Amino acid sequence: MAGPAAVRRRGRCCGALLVLPALLVSWAACQAPPVPAAQPPPDGAELRVERRFVPESCPRAVRRGDFVRYHYLGSFPDGTRFDSSYDRGSTFNVFVGKGQLIAGMDQALVGMCVNERRFVQIPPKLAYGSEGVSGVIPPNAVLHFDVLLVDLWNSEDEVQVQTYFKPEKCPRTVQVSDFVRYHYNGTFLDGTLFDSSHNRMRTYDTYVGIGWLIPGMDQGLLGMCVGEKRIITIPPFLAYGEEGDGKEIPGQASLVFDVVLLDLHNPKDGIAIENQHVPESCERRSQAGDFLRYHYNGTLLDGTLFDSSYSRNRTYDTYVGQGYVIAGMDEGLLGVCTGEKRRIIIPPHLGYGEEGRGKIPGSAVLVFDIHVVDFHNPSDSVSITVNYKPSNCTVLSKKGDYLKYHYNASLLDDLQHNMCVGERRTVVIPPHLGYGEDGVEGEVPGSAVLVFDIELLELVSGLPEGYMFVWNGEVSPNLFEEIDQNHDGEVLLEEFSEYIQAQVDSGKGKLAPGFDFEKIVKNMFTNQDRDGNGKVTAEEFKLKDQEAKEGHDEL
Repeated sequence: MAGPAAVRRRGRCCGALLVLPALLVSWAACQAPPVPAAQPPPDGAELRVERRFVPESCPRAVRRGDFVRYHYLGSFPDGTRFDSSYDRGSTFNVFVGKGQLIAGMDQALVGMCVNERRFVQIPPKLAYGSEGVSGVIPPNAVLHFDVLLVDLWNSEDEVQVQTYFKPEKCPRTVQVSDFVRYHYNGTFLDGTLFDSSHNRMRTYDTYVGIGWLIPGMDQGLLGMCVGEKRIITIPPFLAYGEEGDGKEIPGQASLVFDVVLLDLHNPKDGIAIENQHVPESCERRSQAGDFLRYHYNGTLLDGTLFDSSYSRNRTYDTYVGQGYVIAGMDEGLLGVCTGEKRRIIIPPHLGYGEEGRGKIPGSAVLVFDIHVVDFHNPSDSVSITVNYKPSNCTVLSKKGDYLKYHYNASLLDDLQHNMCVGERRTVVIPPHLGYGEDGVEGEVPGSAVLVFDIELLELVSGLPEGYMFVWNGEVSPNLFEEIDQNHDGEVLLEEFSEYIQAQVDSGKGKLAPGFDFEKIVKNMFTNQDRDGNGKVTAEEFKLKDQEAKEGHDEL
């Protein structure tokens, strides 16, 4: 209510304002404190300014025409206090050099820095002169003021921006209508903290340039990069003005915001794709309806990791283009090659929106660095690529042949048809023709596309389908009698096995290649032992052509 050029008279009825020439005075006709008797000024008394504390940094000092906010203690030379801004809990706010202060204070404030403390001795001729102020300031009084400058600005000031960290890469900066997420510490010009998003552990999220912020912040955020740190200093007429905010921020306060930008997008944004590695050979790219397996690291735009498939040591497996994943990822996974690495940047309206999810805050831009392991379509069949074929290729493999090659081909049961010895092939098997959704624990992951590089080393012709043994020549008309070596009318498994082994050794007969001899012979014997008593009689014994008339001789 008052200042060094205006005295507040203590008492319950104080409050009226009286403006005296060249000064502002606050008082009322209330009970006044004792006033010292008038003392003649010392000989040669002049304005004296003592700088008791000067801050290391002083980017700006008071000039005539500036508006200042300061605290003070006013006393007489004997130490008697006559006024104090601290008692009122409010700074004194005034223009300097415009006649709103006593002449001595108008001069003493010039050149001060924010946070500077000065002791000022003002002679009567630069204060209240020979008249004084009735009941408060005696005539010819020397006045002492202990002054602390809190704030300083000029009506011609603009927003000041000081960037103290800027990332090397800045693909995009804040523009009008962008939505940003940032952390800040808000202080007054003297460093007093009035607010902090860090203390709330939550970013401040807002649109820029459309009136959602005070004008100075709307200006100060423009042109920032994600990760940039800057100091934004805002004069009060671009902040909360003469009234303040009614809470922590007083009227006519300059504001300083220490800001770090964490996120930036525009509601009109689509996804952005940065290709990091595309294989030289890419025979097929993913399409809607494909099933993909991929690894990823998921971060926020400032690099904060929120999820990773690598940490789980398991790929993320999903259909694409069908709504199984967030819209931005559904789009970003289209058109990829197996083995490709790409970065997908997803704005929040195509990610987790205003609400966020788990470690993902609301309105967050998401960055996924993905590595495509494989993909297939449920309608896919086996793909075979011939990499090398010998010039002499007259004997081709067929179903039932016994093959030897460098890899175990139990999965490739029907995949080596029409191969030559020495031929090399690449065989790609979709999971529904391989190990399916479950895979093989510790070896083959679920839903994995399998790739086999095969070289055929040896080919042994197989038997016709359904046969385990065939004769290479004519079949003896007395076959049962030849097998029944002891001529007792019954053939046991031992007799049967010895006979078949002899026919194979002599080249008269051939077993299906690739099978265990004992198992295949036991199977043949069981087929003949129709009553299951462990013996085969002449009545039970029949050749296969006698049963099915297939045109082949087999036991």
